[in-house]
Amino acid sequence: MNILAFGPHPDDVEFGCAPVLIKEVENGNRVKIVVLSRGEAGTSGTPEGREQEARAAAKLIGAGIDFLDLGGDCHIAQRPENTIRLAGEIRNEKPDVVLAPSPAENQHPDHVAVSAMVRAACRLARYGGLAELRSLPPHKIGSLLFYNITSHLGSAPDFVIDVSGVAEKWEAVMRCHASQVASKSYLDLQLSAAGTLGLLAGVELAIGLYKNDPIRVSDLSVVARSAREF
Repeated sequence: MNILAFGPHPDDVEFGCAPVLIKEVENGNRVKIVVLSRGEAGTSGTPEGREQEARAAAKLIGAGIDFLDLGGDCHIAQRPENTIRLAGEIRNEKPDVVLAPSPAENQHPDHVAVSAMVRAACRLARYGGLAELRSLPPHKIGSLLFYNITSHLGSAPDFVIDVSGVAEKWEAVMRCHASQVASKSYLDLQLSAAGTLGLLAGVELAIGLYKNDPIRVSDLSVVARSAREF
């Protein structure tokens, strides 16, 4: 399986869904991370330093990583030209599954803009007549899924993935972003949220994902057990 994860800033994928990606790499699947800024507006760290932190984290995950400049941190706008660039990444990487930030409104505006553009880009990637992308063959993804970064107070997730077995590696990945974990209690926030969701699901740690479209399954055996222990 080929997985493509978009992050607005250098640490978003790592904080939001890295343990899921770690598990997929361990399962033999290919993972690529595309970061859409270098955290230029951040209070802590420098753009150069944050890029290096993200590259170190991707190496630990076992993922490839690329950076696209969409105007910089706090300047990422939902515009056709930006969406088409993301569609080009999808055509180039040919993912089965695409991961994007949650579309919840009450969070960093870059997260919201990227969420909407990735959803649109997944559709544009299918359109063979799009002039700007004629050099790349159209590609239809299998699923678009959304991950939380810091918006943990929203609705219940559609999928709950047990990530208990990669907890130490996930923490190490987050610690690669030393400039950020030193400024706020991001590790505590992410680990406590995963711990609470895990407790509800009957495991140590869990990550929730949200579907964009209904998921087709072969039979009820796939959904024979819910993630509710209370």
